[in-house]
Amino acid sequence: MASPSERTAKTVTIRDVAAAAQVSIGTASKALNGRGRMRAETRDRVLTAARRLSFRPNPLAQGLLAGRTYTVGLVTGDSFGRFSIPVMLGAEDALDAGQISVFMCDTRDDPIRERHYVERLLARRVEAIIVTGRRTEPRPGIGRLPVPVVYAMTQSTDEGDVSLVPDDEGGAALAARHLLATGRTRVGHITGPRRFQAARRRAQGLTAALAEAGLRPAGEVLFGQWSEEWGRQAADVLLHAAPDVDAVFCGSDQIARGVAETLRERGRRVPDDVALVGFDNWEPMALGCRPPLTTVDMNLGEIGRLAARHIMDAIDGRPAAGGVTVVPASLVIRESTRRTG
Repeated sequence: MASPSERTAKTVTIRDVAAAAQVSIGTASKALNGRGRMRAETRDRVLTAARRLSFRPNPLAQGLLAGRTYTVGLVTGDSFGRFSIPVMLGAEDALDAGQISVFMCDTRDDPIRERHYVERLLARRVEAIIVTGRRTEPRPGIGRLPVPVVYAMTQSTDEGDVSLVPDDEGGAALAARHLLATGRTRVGHITGPRRFQAARRRAQGLTAALAEAGLRPAGEVLFGQWSEEWGRQAADVLLHAAPDVDAVFCGSDQIARGVAETLRERGRRVPDDVALVGFDNWEPMALGCRPPLTTVDMNLGEIGRLAARHIMDAIDGRPAAGGVTVVPASLVIRESTRRTG
C-alpha cells in the first residue's frame, strides 16, 4: 500500500476526477473544458472534485483536444537577433499571457532555408507564423499558408499580407525637432548606405523637419555604412565641410559612437559644442557612448505585440485586411543633447 506522502506526490489525472465525481472520463473532460451539454449539478460535481484533488489540466492534452498546439513560429533573417529578439519578446508578452510558445528559426537570408523552416513549422502544427528580419525593404511573401502570417520589421510585396514596420521618417523628424528645441540650427546628418530604404527615409524625415524651420542640413547628407568606422570617417568629412556644425543626427547608434570619438579627438565637446543623436536605441551602444546617447527607439517590442494581436485575432476568425502599418517611433533623451548655455 502506498504511503500518505506517496499518494500526495502522485499526479492527479482526469481519471481520478471522474472517479471522485462518479461520472465518465468523457463527461469530466467536457465539464472541465466548458463543452457539451449536461446538468448543472453534474458540472458542479466535477468542478468540485477537481478543486478538492488539486487537479491541474495538461496544457498539451487540452490543446490536442481543442485542435490547437499553442505554438507560433518566428522566421527571421537577423542572425544576430539585434532586431528579431525584441520583436519576439514583444510577441511573447502579448501571446495569450504566456500560454503560447514561440519557435524562432534563423534563415540567414537564404530563401531555401526559409522555405525549409516554414515547412518544418507547419509540420509541427504551429498556429501562425511571424516573419521578421533586420531590414524594412519589401521582400517576397512566403506564400499563402494554412495558418495566419504577419510580417514584422519587414514587409511583404504582396499587398494582401499584413506588414508592420517602424516609422523611420517620423523618428528622424522627432530627432530634428528635439535638436531645434535645444537651440541647434546647423544640423549635419551621417547615415548608412543609400540603397537601404531606412537610410533614405531617415534622411527625408530630417530634411523635411528642418525645412519646416526654414533650415537645411549642414553640409551634404553623408551616406556610407552602418558602422562606427564610417561614423569616425564621416565626422571628419562633415567637420571639414561645415566647421560650424552644432549638431549631428546619425542614422544608427553605431555610427553615432564613431562620430562621438572623432568629435572628442577634434576637441569638440558633446553636447556643449555639438549635440549628438543616434537611431535604434541599441542600449549597449547608446549607454556605452560618452556621454550616453540620445536616440530614436523604433519600438520593436510594440511591433511584436501588434503582430501577436493580429495573429490572435486571425486565429479567432477575425483576420485583418492586408497592407503596411507604420508603427510610431519614440525619442529616448540622454546626456548627448543636454541643453547648454
